[in-house]
Amino acid sequence: MALDMGKVRVGVALSDPLGYTAQPLLTLWRKSRGEDLRSLLRLIRKHEVGEIVVGNPLHMSGDLSPWAAKVQDFAEELHKRSGLPVHLWDERLSSVAAHEILDEAGHRKEDRKHVIDQVAAVVILRGWMEAKEDAAARAALERNDHALKESKT
Repeated sequence: MALDMGKVRVGVALSDPLGYTAQPLLTLWRKSRGEDLRSLLRLIRKHEVGEIVVGNPLHMSGDLSPWAAKVQDFAEELHKRSGLPVHLWDERLSSVAAHEILDEAGHRKEDRKHVIDQVAAVVILRGWMEAKEDAAARAALERNDHALKESKT
């Protein structure tokens, strides 16, 4: 599950059980920290989520923004309450990418408020999934290289 944490809304996206695809799920309109956590915990149970990726809204410089500090606190509390691994993922430019995706799909700018956060969550989830897949591929290559070197000695 990926979350695009906004001050008013939270975009939620899910991957399939094998981790191949990312798709939008819903937009959660924020109420209070406690209610937001309860709603997310219900979704986590309902969809049998195994890991959570939370968009980390850093400044373009990479520095921690005040909002990023609040998102990180929320992510830590979600980790404690869910018992699941929670990963922070750099979300810089995820909203820009989400708007580009909606432009290509022909969505009118006036109609985006209800879906933009979901699409941003999909962008976050895809980025995290691709990085995880790339890391696994690099590790496999390193193991193969090491095994080849060992067999030659």
